[in-house]
Amino acid sequence: MSKKFHTGTVLSIAGDTLLSPEGMGGIYKILNYMTGDNLFTHQLPRAARVCRPFIKKQLPQLADYDDSNVTKDNHVEWLVGQVEIYGEFLEVSPLEPGVWESQDSITELMGMVDDPKKIIVAVTE
Repeated sequence: MSKKFHTGTVLSIAGDTLLSPEGMGGIYKILNYMTGDNLFTHQLPRAARVCRPFIKKQLPQLADYDDSNVTKDNHVEWLVGQVEIYGEFLEVSPLEPGVWESQDSITELMGMVDDPKKIIVAVTE
């Protein structure tokens, strides 16, 4: 079952530039949907790396998508142009079973830092 996402959100995963009209909220939504996980901020880059080729496979029109010319000054205009090309929304399906390796968020974070003792876990009720 696929779900529609704003083209800017999809392009944010297909490329290297944040173009989602929802900002990071849109990134969480699409990556959580595709992975079936509830991702933490530090897990987003790994999820995006895993999801990118699947987005390009699902949407062959994005196979050669290149956002290297997007700047802070032209990103709004760029996105308007991309919406004209691809439409306002694109349908995306979740990853195939077994593609995404869900990891405990704290364990994954501990593997990302030089000294895991610096990680402080606050438990709330």
